[in-house]
Amino acid sequence: MVLAATLALVAASPASSQTVPFIDTEDATLSEVDVGGASVHPIVSFDVRNGDYARGAYDDDAAGLGRVPVHVSVGAAAVLKRGADGQGTLFLVGQSSNGFHAPRPDERSRPRGWYESNTIVGLAWRPVDGLSAAAAYAIKASPNGVASTTHEASLTFLYTGKDAVGFLAPRFAATTRTKGQGGFYTIVGIAPAFPLTRSKDGLTLTLSVSVGGGWRSFYAADSGDRVYGSGGVSVAQPLKIAGAKATLQGEVLALVRDAQLRRRDAPDGTTASIVPLATISLTLAW
Repeated sequence: MVLAATLALVAASPASSQTVPFIDTEDATLSEVDVGGASVHPIVSFDVRNGDYARGAYDDDAAGLGRVPVHVSVGAAAVLKRGADGQGTLFLVGQSSNGFHAPRPDERSRPRGWYESNTIVGLAWRPVDGLSAAAAYAIKASPNGVASTTHEASLTFLYTGKDAVGFLAPRFAATTRTKGQGGFYTIVGIAPAFPLTRSKDGLTLTLSVSVGGGWRSFYAADSGDRVYGSGGVSVAQPLKIAGAKATLQGEVLALVRDAQLRRRDAPDGTTASIVPLATISLTLAW
């Protein structure tokens, strides 16, 4: 009902092709998704990972890394206001990302395999071409009870302008936890992309580097200030599936944590200083 009501706020003719900002449920970073020319855009994604890590730490303290977590996300972006060129300048965005794995015998709470459900909603703004900013609120729950429910409020930024800085696609997010274990979290990163073919819809290679930090015992009551870094590469192929603009992507990252942060993964996660992470994902947007 909320998304339908926003259609009345659209003040200019829709663009035939456009991107909309979208907010990650885990670390609140912004990305851009290619969509069609309508005003409301459903967005669905699926991914398979070799392990579930979030903000540098093992994200499911009751699971082993060998159970191949699968995530299913359902969301939408609505264009609330457009500029004179028909491109969106104000957006309502949101999604629910849900994690599933094969449960261990001692995970008896139903639904046993549904260990994560993160829901985020935000208001995003594009004051100038290439710059996106958003305020978002997330509720993170565990349907099978392996973790307590937390709430988080975030401010997040992304710049993809057509200049040297925009080529690096710098992004920044700051999060404060408003319910549950307190603390403050920040992340800053870059993700320059390189087309591998001359085709507009060809393969694209992206190099990503980011540094994250949890401050004032964000990770646990006695965790203090913890930092981590990640870097890697992804290859993405645009597709058209069921009338949607789709992207098939493979990503490999190396996660590097400080000593105290990695020790907190015991006994269920690895305590290695460097953790290799691999993800295959498919995103569909209308």
